[in-house]
Amino acid sequence: MMRKICLGFILIFVHCWTASNAQELRCNITIDATPLNTNQATEKALFDDLQKALNNFMNNQRWTQDEFGKGEQIECNLVITLTNSPAQNVFQATAQIQASRPVYNTNYESNLFSFVDRDFNFVYTQGQPLIFSPTTYTSNLTSVLAFYAYMVLALDYDTFEELGGSPYVEQAFNIMNIAQSSGEVGWGSTQSNRNRFWLIENLNSQQMLSLRNGLYQYHRLGLDTFLTDPEKARESILEAIKGLEEANKLKPSAVLINIFFDAKNREIVNIFKEAPADMRTEVHRIAVKLDPTNTEKYNVLTAPR
Repeated sequence: MMRKICLGFILIFVHCWTASNAQELRCNITIDATPLNTNQATEKALFDDLQKALNNFMNNQRWTQDEFGKGEQIECNLVITLTNSPAQNVFQATAQIQASRPVYNTNYESNLFSFVDRDFNFVYTQGQPLIFSPTTYTSNLTSVLAFYAYMVLALDYDTFEELGGSPYVEQAFNIMNIAQSSGEVGWGSTQSNRNRFWLIENLNSQQMLSLRNGLYQYHRLGLDTFLTDPEKARESILEAIKGLEEANKLKPSAVLINIFFDAKNREIVNIFKEAPADMRTEVHRIAVKLDPTNTEKYNVLTAPR
């Protein structure tokens, strides 16, 4: 409920508790079938039907017990690229999911989650009903979609209350456990070090609590207060970044740490480029250590003035 209280305060939606409620997600799903090199009308009709079905599944499903007013939904995008079709109605694909979170008293949406799933295989027949059960494996398609719905909810709720996303971490973890029995790729610990198993393993790990608490420090205590008190906001955001360093000591090269910096590297530079020199130096030290691929971006923080 804390997310609802905070978001209602942040967005100031008078109608949020009226009978006109919306679902939790506003997820824009795109199907890209270009790699399949098909121009047949029947195939196009199938892909159009699939896109509509997935949008309906993500946006009209009830994922929580909370009431969301229109305009309060969590913004996310899911691009599914069909890379191969080894048999009729069988698809191999990648899925790129991105979610954002509004910042209080601004029009700014902070990138919260950005991830490319390279192991998204599924079967779909035109007109097929998409059925999901939290306790039973029905299909890889609905299991993957529900998994990411709960991942987005968990991360979003964590930004409004310390560990506020825990119920949705549990839901995503349960989906992973159940789906492992299917033998589909993406759910196993040994298949990759950057897949669905490791996403939820990280989020559920006690070793990563400083990262999850840092999401609250970074967003609620940092970004949401930046306009009124940038100095204090930067201090909170720096504490969150220090928390990532602590998490990395316990779990080096964790995928969630990589994902955090994938989403936040440009934002971090913009936040701290006008900060005092000692703060810029500290942010630079941690960021380069944990996210070396973006060193050039972070070097702006220590460049001569």
